[in-house]
Amino acid sequence: MQGPVEAQPLSRRLIWLMAISVGVIVANIYYAQPLLANIARDFSARVTTMGVIAMLTQVGTATGMLCFVPLGDKYNRRTLIFGLLIASSLLLSAVALAPNILLLGVASFGVGAAASAVHLIVPFAAHLSPPSQRGRVVGTVLSGLLLGILTARSFSGFVGSWLGWRAVYWIAAIAILVLAAILRTQLPDSRPEHVISWPALVRSMAGLIRQYSELRQAAFSGAMLFGSFSAFWTTIVFLLAAPPYHYGPSVAGLFGLVGAAGAGIAPIVGRFADRRGPRLAVLIGILITIFAFIVLLFGARSLAALIGGVILLDLGVQAGHVANQTRIYALDARARSRLNTVYMFCYFCGGALGSSLAALCWTAGRWNEVCLLGLGFLSLALGSYALSSKRQDKAGRLPSQSLVDTPHLAERLP
Repeated sequence: MQGPVEAQPLSRRLIWLMAISVGVIVANIYYAQPLLANIARDFSARVTTMGVIAMLTQVGTATGMLCFVPLGDKYNRRTLIFGLLIASSLLLSAVALAPNILLLGVASFGVGAAASAVHLIVPFAAHLSPPSQRGRVVGTVLSGLLLGILTARSFSGFVGSWLGWRAVYWIAAIAILVLAAILRTQLPDSRPEHVISWPALVRSMAGLIRQYSELRQAAFSGAMLFGSFSAFWTTIVFLLAAPPYHYGPSVAGLFGLVGAAGAGIAPIVGRFADRRGPRLAVLIGILITIFAFIVLLFGARSLAALIGGVILLDLGVQAGHVANQTRIYALDARARSRLNTVYMFCYFCGGALGSSLAALCWTAGRWNEVCLLGLGFLSLALGSYALSSKRQDKAGRLPSQSLVDTPHLAERLP
């Protein structure tokens, strides 16, 4: 059998190619957020309906991860990524052509499903990295992902203001097609770790959930963090369109650039996780995000509070996300795609829940209700962290298992 790929260091050029790629791909999920008010006017839709559209994209991503990402442990990752990007370009074109809200929702679900290619690239980067550098590499790649999320809003806000919301999706479709061609030639070949059926791969994920309490806690805290994050970004465009602000989608997009300051923390968090352990970084991320929502409570009347809250929100969520992924990639070297599937499926389910509940909270009580929803999500994340820490203290175990100590689930698969 061939020696483990992890022993070979990644080139800086490949790390940055992966970071840029995940940013371009993940942006497809978030282009709609600054445009929701404009799309609603175009289709004469209500705020709650637009919350469902945002939710469908995230549900599509979770579904795509469940269906496609486990195959990264079975098939050539480069081929899978290329196929998903071609599908993504076609689906983005379908969004641009959507004649009604129903077809927009169906196409949005498909865009989210195809964007699951991101979650083949991130564990691929972890798989290729030496263990001593894994946190830094994952942090760098995830900084590209967060920049993609945040600059997507700025890009779509500006382009949507000048050319209309449909133009955003035509440009995105072309960009993804170009990226597919680049990755097809530049990504390294990836041999499967083992040959088992897709149903067996999916069933094995249930075994991973049972086996690793660290995975369960990371998945839950990640879901709650992203739920609060999505609640904010789904409703910010409606807050900015209302008194006293009266801003359009271009200003809503600018908040993406404000939040981009959080992207720079990813490699720092990765190095911190390598040295001090990722669990502490998760706790710090949760606490920063709680403070962010306390500041955002004042955002209905204070632009300064909104700007400060956005910076803190993205710092906290990014810190928690990088640390959680560093935790799970250390559990089983041969099951990283499936571990990532479990984590990211829960993560985007949390985001979908946050988007849908935020639209309802906005309708019921405007901005204060949205902020209280975010704080509710984060209280659950903090409670889960405290319970898992107490269980680990009782068991007298280290926070996470090393690759050397951890038995490989793949070796026990049929």
